[in-house]
Amino acid sequence: MTDNQNLLAEQRRALILDEVRRRGGVRVNELTRRLNVSDMTVRRDLDALARQGVVEKVHGGAVPVVETSTHEPGFEVKSALELRAKEEIARAAARLAAPGSAIALSGGTTTYALAHRLLEVPDLTVVTNSVRVADVFHTAQRPASSGEPPAPRPGAATVVLTGGMRTPSDSLVGPVADQAIRSLHFDVLFLGVHGISVEAGLSTPNLAEAETNRHLVRAARRVVVIADHTKWGTVGLSSFAALTEVDTLVTDAGLSERAREEIAEHLPRLIVADDTEDRAE
Repeated sequence: MTDNQNLLAEQRRALILDEVRRRGGVRVNELTRRLNVSDMTVRRDLDALARQGVVEKVHGGAVPVVETSTHEPGFEVKSALELRAKEEIARAAARLAAPGSAIALSGGTTTYALAHRLLEVPDLTVVTNSVRVADVFHTAQRPASSGEPPAPRPGAATVVLTGGMRTPSDSLVGPVADQAIRSLHFDVLFLGVHGISVEAGLSTPNLAEAETNRHLVRAARRVVVIADHTKWGTVGLSSFAALTEVDTLVTDAGLSERAREEIAEHLPRLIVADDTEDRAE
């Protein structure tokens, strides 16, 4: 095989892999028509991709191999990732919080960025299982005067911290958190996620956090997922909600066009931060 032929094969396999991941699977006969190659060529390409461990061959085609993430980085590590995207997402998501409403914020560095934006929204009631998010609102209290303890400034948010056991991402989870959330109702839940995909829905590496997130989702009238583009296609150890339970996804402009098309097929509303278009059906 010549170098040009090798390059063509690599390009063809990259296209096949992209199609497998985008659609969740492909059939041999579809690929032969689309790529204008023989059945044998497609099967050789699928064999090569299967040896690389990126697809799994099934009868008549192939499906993606999804790596499951069980590692949960600490808050400081995650804070350094996708900083600009998180700020853009936070700015866009803050517009969805109405003054005087009851909202919930899950743990995570993107919800932490959002909390800073919400300081300017008056008269919120904020329920959170994030120590970091609660600290944002606490430090924004009016400074003490004449030796008196700090007092909330007019219009400042009322914050309810759920309690529970602390995770590496500084979220509070477990039975205490779950019990607190079960008795509450929110207008909007702003939810950070470890991973989001068509097959697994919303997921996290932490089993206890997954259970607490389930309770947050059930207590909310609307669920707004705030996640940068790197979260799309990532799958954590435990799923806690299906895409059908999500009302809006707020993400950044790094999300590919193909991913946007796929999301549009499964979610009622997609907001791409720093994008001119609010993609809503």
